Amino acid sequence: MNVKAIVLDIDGTLLNDEKKLTEKTREALINAQQQGIKVVLASGRPTPGMLKYVEELQMDRYNGLLVSYNGAHVYDVTAEKELFSQPLSVNTSQHILEHLKQFDVLPMIAKDEYMYVNNVFNGMLDLGEPMGIFNIIEYESRGGNFQLCEKEDLAAFVDFPLHKILVAAQPEYLNEHWKKIIAPFEAKVSGVFSAPMYFEFTDKGIDKANALDKTLTPLGIEREHIISFGDGHNDLSLIEYAGMGVAMGNAVDELKNSADKITLTNNEDGIAKALAELL
Repeated sequence: MNVKAIVLDIDGTLLNDEKKLTEKTREALINAQQQGIKVVLASGRPTPGMLKYVEELQMDRYNGLLVSYNGAHVYDVTAEKELFSQPLSVNTSQHILEHLKQFDVLPMIAKDEYMYVNNVFNGMLDLGEPMGIFNIIEYESRGGNFQLCEKEDLAAFVDFPLHKILVAAQPEYLNEHWKKIIAPFEAKVSGVFSAPMYFEFTDKGIDKANALDKTLTPLGIEREHIISFGDGHNDLSLIEYAGMGVAMGNAVDELKNSADKITLTNNEDGIAKALAELL
């Protein structure tokens, strides 16, 4: 396999359960870049929440890319240039946020350095072990390097395009209600679980594979040149698109069933092990 790019999800894939990049995984990815292979991080995270890994992985030295918002935005970290952007329309965003008011969910939207929510203190979820009870709004704002701002009516507030609308709720509740949540908008948007407590809206046709096709193909990097790694439902397009789709040992069953290869978990340096076997 002529490998030209390695594409990685972040949470549950690149990072271990302590949200840390281990030295073994870091070294494996830097070594790959030194061999001329491009590293691409592809996450549901907003772009600001991905930038800290650029420095850790030295991606700015090797023309790395960030695929953020589940594929709605692509950023070249060396050129500091936007390569692709497809946000939701303002009208669609307003209607989604209005619709969400009838459900017991926590919508979160981002613009520039701010994340907007209804109530910063009303974000407590009980996710069981090992995460326990915590404020999901605080967790998201810290992960994305956002300042928090309250808006009583997000639907009335939004007059700008959004790359993503993030919805958080108790996993059991989301699992029961997600079809009703997305039903009025299925013709206009894409909706996907990025974790059991997260359901995310992006524009129709947006996923991680679409972003790769739009930005890597013009660079001469076809799907057969790509190794991809993932663990969640929003990584399915990534795994199916790549010439070699690798599921982490901790991945959901649907992803494992679609993968070409299954490696060790994110806590066992599964990426480093797979790359040692494939490169």
